[in-house]
Amino acid sequence: TRSEHTSGAPRGSCPVPPVPVVVSVEQWGDIVSSLAGDCADVTTIVRGSTGDPHEFEPTPSDIASFDGAELVVVNGLGYDTWASDAQRAASGSPSVIDAGKVAGRKLGDNPHIWYDPAVVHEVADSVTAALSERSPKAAGYFEARASDWKQSMVPYDAAVEQLRTNAAGRTYAATESVFDPMAAAIGLKDLTPAGYRKAAANESEPAAVDLAAFDSALRDRSVDVLIVNTQTQGSVPEQLRRVAGSAGVAVVDVTEAVPSGSTFVQWQLDQLHSLSTALGL
Repeated sequence: TRSEHTSGAPRGSCPVPPVPVVVSVEQWGDIVSSLAGDCADVTTIVRGSTGDPHEFEPTPSDIASFDGAELVVVNGLGYDTWASDAQRAASGSPSVIDAGKVAGRKLGDNPHIWYDPAVVHEVADSVTAALSERSPKAAGYFEARASDWKQSMVPYDAAVEQLRTNAAGRTYAATESVFDPMAAAIGLKDLTPAGYRKAAANESEPAAVDLAAFDSALRDRSVDVLIVNTQTQGSVPEQLRRVAGSAGVAVVDVTEAVPSGSTFVQWQLDQLHSLSTALGL
């Protein structure tokens, strides 16, 4: 499901016709839609939290969505290369926001940067600036939307700060690196075996010695919580979940993308509250 590019008359409370915007993934799409309001037609290509976004293959209509866009927002860092390729091949000269570049990261760094609270706010500021540049007569509208969005983020910011205050130094291990930027922001200590972490990042099977080290960390309770990305398929995450369960280690389920029917803020809050509960806070 996606909104189609339209042009012509203003709508809603927007004083000018909407700006056509394309966003590669819903992790940023919900934020962009909130910031844009009636003053943009936002097309988000990858939506929902079923399946593995790393395996996404765009359709011809997905590629065609980039034609005529005035703003394109991509995650970057190798996460959605198809979107950057489509943007370069499309007609027009849109403003492009690459979240990885906004964050000052480089290829090879953890691409799941929507889990970094500071980056979320930096990208949002960049989106508002780009929208205002593309549609100067709507600059006041976009500033008001940005203010409203920041207000909606207050519970999220507070939940992050509460965990940073009360959970810093606690330990975790993860089946995949998706939540690592948030864990780092909170101050959790990552005890995921390095060999396992590298295999997961490369989407390869971990070596037996690394899996054994992971099992051991769970069984001896040196890990306070196990974080499981439920969008990752395979027997290894489920095996680790069972080990955690038998050892009495709390498990926190996270997803890589915004679940259907949720918003970025609600999605993040639900997971932060689950983490807080798992840590006994």
